[in-house]
Amino acid sequence: MATRRAFIKTLPGVGMGMALGTALSVPGSFTAEAAPDRAEAGEEAGGQVGAALAPGQHFHPRGKPPSAFTREVLARARASLPFADERDFEEQRRGLIAPMRAMTIPAEAGHAAWDMEQFRFLDEADAFDSIHPSLARIGRLNNNYGLYEVVPGIYQVRGLDLSDLTIVRGRAGWIVFDPLVSRETARAAWALFQEHVGAGRPISAVIYSHTHADHWGGVRGLVDEADVRSGRVPVIAPAGFMAHTVAENVYAGNAMNRRLFYQYGLLLPASPHGYVGQGLGQRVSAGAVGLIAPTRSVAEPIEEIEVDGVRMVFQNTPDTEAPREMNTYIPEMKALWMAENVVASLHNIYTLRGAPVRDPLNWSKYINEALHRFGLEAEVMFASHHWPRWGNARIQEVLRAQRDLYAHMNNQVLHLANRGVTINQIHTVYALPRSLQQTWHCRGYHGSPEHNSRGVIQRYLGFWDCNPATLIPLPAAESAPLYVEMMGGADAILARGRRLHEAGRYLLAQEIVNTLVQAEPRNEAAKDLLADIFEQIGYQQENPGLRNSFLAGAYELRSGIPEGETARSSSPDVVRAMTTEMFLNFLGIRMDSRRAEGMRFTINLVTPDTGERFIVEMENATLTNIAGFQAEKPDLTLTIDRADLERTMTGATTLEAQIADGTATVQGDARILARLAATMVDFDPRFEIMPGTRSAPRERACADAYRADPGRAVAE
Repeated sequence: MATRRAFIKTLPGVGMGMALGTALSVPGSFTAEAAPDRAEAGEEAGGQVGAALAPGQHFHPRGKPPSAFTREVLARARASLPFADERDFEEQRRGLIAPMRAMTIPAEAGHAAWDMEQFRFLDEADAFDSIHPSLARIGRLNNNYGLYEVVPGIYQVRGLDLSDLTIVRGRAGWIVFDPLVSRETARAAWALFQEHVGAGRPISAVIYSHTHADHWGGVRGLVDEADVRSGRVPVIAPAGFMAHTVAENVYAGNAMNRRLFYQYGLLLPASPHGYVGQGLGQRVSAGAVGLIAPTRSVAEPIEEIEVDGVRMVFQNTPDTEAPREMNTYIPEMKALWMAENVVASLHNIYTLRGAPVRDPLNWSKYINEALHRFGLEAEVMFASHHWPRWGNARIQEVLRAQRDLYAHMNNQVLHLANRGVTINQIHTVYALPRSLQQTWHCRGYHGSPEHNSRGVIQRYLGFWDCNPATLIPLPAAESAPLYVEMMGGADAILARGRRLHEAGRYLLAQEIVNTLVQAEPRNEAAKDLLADIFEQIGYQQENPGLRNSFLAGAYELRSGIPEGETARSSSPDVVRAMTTEMFLNFLGIRMDSRRAEGMRFTINLVTPDTGERFIVEMENATLTNIAGFQAEKPDLTLTIDRADLERTMTGATTLEAQIADGTATVQGDARILARLAATMVDFDPRFEIMPGTRSAPRERACADAYRADPGRAVAE
């Protein structure tokens, strides 16, 4: 098997390893495995080639251990949290049939799609002085790695990806819920299941609970599309699944990809000083992602369907954890599947990668409906992440707490907003009630009270805190030099920043040293000090996204941003899921309007195989489109089957080549297509976030103007 170094050779000179070869050429952002192995971390951080990290050794040569102040913060957390409540560990262990023996699952491309070995350090100590004890706890819980029985007839393979593979016995075969992220991990999970339970019975149906990629991306490792198209294996999903699967991440896909470097810690090796886990699971696998379109949609709020002889009651829960999502109740088994609406964590209302802010009150109400419609009789509750809950009393306890978690956050944040607390203050004022703070499954392992509370205000009131001074703010690069001058210059700020750092006043230190870095991006002493400050703040965080973001900021300040071209591994499945209108909209985003000044043209686009018609117009340096119309006097008419247009969108061929060979036909001024192509740019997936971390800004040449290549599909 190829080494990970060989796989990430497109990222020279840095010790990280985002498995960019899994990047999809489609909108969105699919989180690939990120950590380098220890040899890579040692070599590329300046250590000896192949040298293993000694116990307690930092992965970065300029990294710092936790300060006395950080150790005190973590000690207080250990003393204040309910560690005597070990029910989660009992439930996590229950039903183990067989552990997964192979710690690494290879990807078809030669790298490691999954590596569980890197997380063994979590089981080697009871406590870490650089990891919040609650975060270490969920990390140990997520080290479950094998096949489990939920109840007779329902099984889960857990720990082989960010999500769980759930399998229900049907009359003729096995019904699969949420087939993981990657083909390779799904195939390995199915092999483990077949070895111990499956008895050779086939898959008879697939159910996608919702639109995030960790709930459908591995489907091609389990079923053949021909069996789906023939009707032998139905694929069931909530109505609107395909549109929302792509749409959530189309338009800001590249920015979302870059932000994932921070939320998901894509540059950080798994270690006590680095990446610890993602809360929902340990990582997102780095294999091949595919998608087979659903053949049956659940459209009604409550809809009963017999799936391979099993009566299932589906509860649609739109605009909760995902734009389209559904819970499922199996009455004969008294088994309640809560998808990702209820997991062992506070979830994201605002997600740091960027997405429309979710509706916590709506979320709470759907949980309440599930409680009263199904939860009063259910005897087991399971989901797409973490582990099941058994017994009706336990199920009701969890559902009621999760219901109240989102309702309290919505209602009390708005209560405070109505009393004048702003988006820039709310995270320092809002707190969950103590009863929920003392409930493990309500802790912030994915969302956090800090960033979620700000998200609620953003949802209802937007970004402005109503102070006119912040309404038209200067960019930091312009305002920071003035502050630096007024504070007495760089030396004075560094001296004061060091004193604040040494006193453990990290947020104040961050405030002034960040201003200096914004003003002087090449001031290495300032960047090193800010990295030290970020690192201590990161160590103190319970929430993985917050920890990863601070530690990733520290990493980039110390090492810079990875350079070199990223590997491409297109996913035609997801590109085909884009509507033609969505593709045209995305062209309008990729277009640099400065290159289009003075252009004016009208194109009629016709796709005969699907019967679609569009007018595409360039005017006022803006590219627009409208479906269902044709201009009477277009400058150009382009006729191409949608199936052939998809080949251009996936990069299999170019539009120019298709016109040349007659696959596409043009009437009018064909030069317009070249003029439009000249306005397109490829987004750089590594734009600068922290000042002074990019060696040389560059504009990326457009490899193929009409390729759909904004990013990767999001897993959450």
